Amino acid sequence: MIIGLLGKANVGKSTFFNAATDSSVPLANFPFTTIDANVGFAYVRVNCVCKELGVLDNPINSQCINGVRFIPVKLIDVAGLVPGAHKGRGLGNKFLDNARQADVLIHVVDISGSTDEEGRPVNPGQGNPLNDITFVEQEFDMWIRSLILRDWDKIIRESENLKLKMETVIATRLSGLSIDEQLIRKSLEIIGLRKNVVDWTQDDLLILSKQIRIQSKPIVIAANKADLPTADGNIEKLKKLKRSFIPTVCEAELLLKKANSKNLIYYLPGDSTFEIRHTQNLSSVQTEALNVVSRVLTKFGSTGIQQVLNHACFQDLHKIVVYPVEDEYKLADKNGNVLPDARLISGQTNARDLAYLIHNDLGKGFLYAIDVRTKQRIGADHTLHNNDIIKIVSTAGRK
Repeated sequence: MIIGLLGKANVGKSTFFNAATDSSVPLANFPFTTIDANVGFAYVRVNCVCKELGVLDNPINSQCINGVRFIPVKLIDVAGLVPGAHKGRGLGNKFLDNARQADVLIHVVDISGSTDEEGRPVNPGQGNPLNDITFVEQEFDMWIRSLILRDWDKIIRESENLKLKMETVIATRLSGLSIDEQLIRKSLEIIGLRKNVVDWTQDDLLILSKQIRIQSKPIVIAANKADLPTADGNIEKLKKLKRSFIPTVCEAELLLKKANSKNLIYYLPGDSTFEIRHTQNLSSVQTEALNVVSRVLTKFGSTGIQQVLNHACFQDLHKIVVYPVEDEYKLADKNGNVLPDARLISGQTNARDLAYLIHNDLGKGFLYAIDVRTKQRIGADHTLHNNDIIKIVSTAGRK
């Protein structure tokens, strides 16, 4: 699972990235360090099953703190956008290359309106964040259309001479985006584009491209700088658009992470409060900064960073969490690690699919699985549910 982080310059995108990937969860022994300058690992937060089962776990691919499990997901900091990016303006081509890898997108917007459409600072309230949302999505739509339009006459000939369905031809053209025929067929059905392909206009293709983007790259808006006075009015406008958004204050999250790493406070990402550990160790400047952050938490319930990551994973991509184990009685792997693995999977994943996700040989040799809670055998086609604990039995002998 890959989350793409997009937005124009000066909206707090880099701060969001740093706050999301600089987790206070201790992962020093895990291989989740930054891969590139613009790729890192963020974490989604769930309630671990350890408390329900009354066991002390020791995960190896994630971290559990007081019954809260943090599961890593890849986060790509997509290159900044300017109008005309689909034509290669600015870092348009870099943006498109980054964005195509993402399964879901978080669009960081300066909801206070303190930047213009080019990302230049203006007086708070002068910028129009609603226009920013529109132009970024339109750039994405026009980029998809530009991919479809390459050799458009050839596409039409192929669909007619070879009697290929249009969704087959378009899927081939968009294969780099991991967009399949089924998704394109669904998009065509939704917009009702049934006329002969030779009669399709550029506007028709733009409408189709928009629907393909909606279906393939869901977007949740991080309404950043929500603590500034000019943000309130724009948040109300955003509510009326019925768009999926979460108010965020990236600077507050980053401050909390840093204070937690210095053991000045106790804070878990996504919490609505924090605990000051040693008041006497705080300077007056640090105390005032934490007071400001406390007011943010009181107003919004959180800094919004964890919530927007969770929304992208669980609401937009409909992921669930399952816990594979080797020993159904000790809930452990072969080394004795209790609840060692928390897997983010699609809600339509079955037992055999899970076996393949763990290891290809495990899937090939799949015999059956065991629902650890009930100790009942389940078959290959059994659909898994959130918080299932599963043992895979295979001729490969790996689980």
